[in-house]
Amino acid sequence: MILGHLFGIYTHPKQEWRTIDKEHDGVNSSLSHILLIAMLPPIFAFISSVFLGWKIGAGDPIYLTQSSALGMSIAMYFALVGGVFALAYVSYWMSQTFGSTPTYTQALELAAYTATPLFMSSIAALYPHIWFLMIAGLIGVAYSVYLLYTGVPILMHIPEERGFIYASSIVTSGLVLLVLILAGSVILWNLGLGPEFMS
Repeated sequence: MILGHLFGIYTHPKQEWRTIDKEHDGVNSSLSHILLIAMLPPIFAFISSVFLGWKIGAGDPIYLTQSSALGMSIAMYFALVGGVFALAYVSYWMSQTFGSTPTYTQALELAAYTATPLFMSSIAALYPHIWFLMIAGLIGVAYSVYLLYTGVPILMHIPEERGFIYASSIVTSGLVLLVLILAGSVILWNLGLGPEFMS
């Protein structure tokens, strides 16, 4: 069921990971979850950059043109979805090193539900002030990392001590993916595909 585990990962994460592990809803459910949840950051980024304006310091709010914001939102959506799939693949690829033999579906479930709090923290973009967005983003990242550390031993069927090192490796890989996405953004901006500001 789409978004079926959403409430549980916030209220009782360990129990919900066990439920996910028992049910294994399959690739279609994880895919639907990713495709739906990954819409939140681009939608809220579009609304805030076109209609609300980004407040940076004491100056006037900064607005993007609709066409520029739309293009960036679409690119963001595909980058987020691709990032979740890449993280799932890295988790799956590293699993044997830590004595685990999950299916790709399990790795995808882990990546999908772990990324959820980070994606949902994008609601903060409706109040586009840098300090507020940083706090909301840090809370989202912290809870995503917590979900990862609690979910790896349960979903990958390995002891918690080994699960800690495994999860730490996934976090490191996630940071590398983030840097690659940011580097790709900078390259695209230098090629003339950067934001267009409203005057």
